[in-house]
Amino acid sequence: MDLANLLLINACVVAGSMLTLWLLSLVLKDASIVDLFWGFGFAVISWISLLLASAPTTAAWVTTILVTIWGCRLTGYLLWRNVGKGEDSRYAEMREKPGRNFALFSLVVIFGLQGTIMWIVSLPLQVIPTLDASFSALTAVGLLLWLVGVSFETLGDYQLARFKSDPQNRGKVFDGGLWHYTRHPNYFGDFLVWCGYYVIAISFDASAWWTIIGPALMTFCLLWFSGVAHLEKRIQTRRPEYADYIRRTSSFFPWPPAPKLEAAAASSHSHSPTR
Repeated sequence: MDLANLLLINACVVAGSMLTLWLLSLVLKDASIVDLFWGFGFAVISWISLLLASAPTTAAWVTTILVTIWGCRLTGYLLWRNVGKGEDSRYAEMREKPGRNFALFSLVVIFGLQGTIMWIVSLPLQVIPTLDASFSALTAVGLLLWLVGVSFETLGDYQLARFKSDPQNRGKVFDGGLWHYTRHPNYFGDFLVWCGYYVIAISFDASAWWTIIGPALMTFCLLWFSGVAHLEKRIQTRRPEYADYIRRTSSFFPWPPAPKLEAAAASSHSHSPTR
């Protein structure tokens, strides 16, 4: 099957999936079920692309398995974290806005937009099975990026979940583990994963360079659309001490943190001249 038809089929599958989820969300009165499909949806796209390809290579099979591992881990984590806790506060706030037809709004802005982003971001995954692929040194770089990214996401999620599981930490800001070096290790890990898929794609065929629009859009979403900027705006309204965490900790890329305000003040006081 040629790439144009494959892209069209995947677009129809994504649209059908999102429409079904939207109808289900109306019954459940819970739009946050869209998040549960996010990781799994990429695995679906990858498998469809693989199975419809004319002659998928071993490299294409390996990539699809990697996508499945990543997608199922993310969906499984979100299921464990969110199921039974009601609609996510982000969607609940959208739902409660006066004068809004939330059913239509959610179809277009939540399910429709997320489906469109999913289809664009997955371009490297859709292209890979159509390539006459063989492993190279550049492929190894892509695989390494994927491995480091998944490890970052998994470890970051585990560390934060463990911190939150202690009732004494309720309302506190976690700055241990990977969160000591970046405020969003899960987003940084996601960034590496999608860079890895892109590097794998161009390692198979340099003509796939145009699929960079996928990881570029994912990076935009992680940093400025639905990720870092959106999340931190909400957190700061609930936790005033988060401002100091922002001051001393890298937003995205891991980096040694600046000292805490209390520690810096104590150090300054201990080295001040005696009056």
